[in-house]
Amino acid sequence: MSGATAAGPSGPTAADEVVDVCRELIRFDTSNPGDGTGPGERAAAEYVVGLLQDVGLEPELFESAPGRANVVVRVEGEDSSRPALVVHGHLDVVPAHAPDWSVDPFAGELRDGLVWGRGAVDMKDMDAMVLTVVRQMAREGRRPARDLVVAMFADEEAGGRQGAHWAVEHRPELFAGATEAISEVGGFSVDVAGQRVYLLQTAEKGLAWLRLVASGRAGHGSQVHTDNAVVHLAEAVARIGAHAWPTHLTPTVRALLEGVAELTGLPFDPEDPAGLDALVDALGPAARFVGSTLRHSTNPTRLAAGYKENVVPGTATGVVDGRFLPGRSAEFDAQVAALAGPHVRVEDVVRDTGLEVPFEGDLVEAMVAAVTAEDPGAHVLPYMLSGGTDNKALARLGITGYGFAPLRLPADLDFAGMFHGVDERVPADALVFGTRVLDRLLRTC
Repeated sequence: MSGATAAGPSGPTAADEVVDVCRELIRFDTSNPGDGTGPGERAAAEYVVGLLQDVGLEPELFESAPGRANVVVRVEGEDSSRPALVVHGHLDVVPAHAPDWSVDPFAGELRDGLVWGRGAVDMKDMDAMVLTVVRQMAREGRRPARDLVVAMFADEEAGGRQGAHWAVEHRPELFAGATEAISEVGGFSVDVAGQRVYLLQTAEKGLAWLRLVASGRAGHGSQVHTDNAVVHLAEAVARIGAHAWPTHLTPTVRALLEGVAELTGLPFDPEDPAGLDALVDALGPAARFVGSTLRHSTNPTRLAAGYKENVVPGTATGVVDGRFLPGRSAEFDAQVAALAGPHVRVEDVVRDTGLEVPFEGDLVEAMVAAVTAEDPGAHVLPYMLSGGTDNKALARLGITGYGFAPLRLPADLDFAGMFHGVDERVPADALVFGTRVLDRLLRTC
């Protein structure tokens, strides 16, 4: 699995290749509905293997289940005695309903200077940047500052059980000696009071996809039913969905809002909800990510009950997408159980940890320096992602993960809205910018 380097510079640079590689990756339909019915990642993984082998590297492709393919390659660094850095992405995407789109979501179109398609921002853009930077380094005979473990995982969109979590459990030796990692969803720019700010992800909320199971007495729909499972479920869902979770600012969120206050002149008062909302709103489209990181969240997403109009069922089920703040899962669970009530059982569908690491250290300093070298005068602030990434899996090996997929974006682009959205797209010049930042980072960190 160790990497070799090609002798001498030849061929295209990362900046030359990145747009085409991103488009090619999008053309592989790697939709992951989460129920095992998707096409899988195998074809895209084989394409990735070819890109790496083409420049003399020796990647390993392995499957966790038929078609669920992962790719890992280790690239030797200038100083292999230092802890290795994992640079990882995922090859699967959420499904796309083509009639809702203005383009074919799997055509990888280049239109108006943007690459369109499912995965353009989540996260085949970052995959392409990583792969083309590694290819350029290999062509030029350059080594990164330390060993890199480059990984392209399956199944991230369904919790990573067939991808990063499977690799950590079954193939931990692939990550031997690694202590830090970078991946999605951070490093992108937003406009704050006319100033460009890059959000570096140093935290992410925990994941609790919960099944609510209500029990009652089954019977004829014409009879009196005071123990109705559908009613129990509906009441529980309404309570959970309407619950106003209290504000709690973690160190990451506090640092972000303090930074926004400094840039905008708005006041920062952790006891003033309206003031906090104003600071979040100052982040523009990124408020979609940041807004729910001030507190836990519980959003009902599915309901199921009954099989005939005149039969009261004995059970009814619902699903809630819960996201809890790092280090506060016990508090979250206790409140959900209380809201669910005595007639409703709460079960985990998927659960994963929350993460939070300091906005400091050599790697953070190197990421900040790489961005500001390519965009002088820009600011870099930490933030917490409301969703989750495969860094959760790597954390089980003691690997500290950051979100850093550097993109310099137009101020009016609703980037956060592109994630899992319709007409997902990314500016081509943002991809080129990202290759420059990543190349600089891997040479220096």
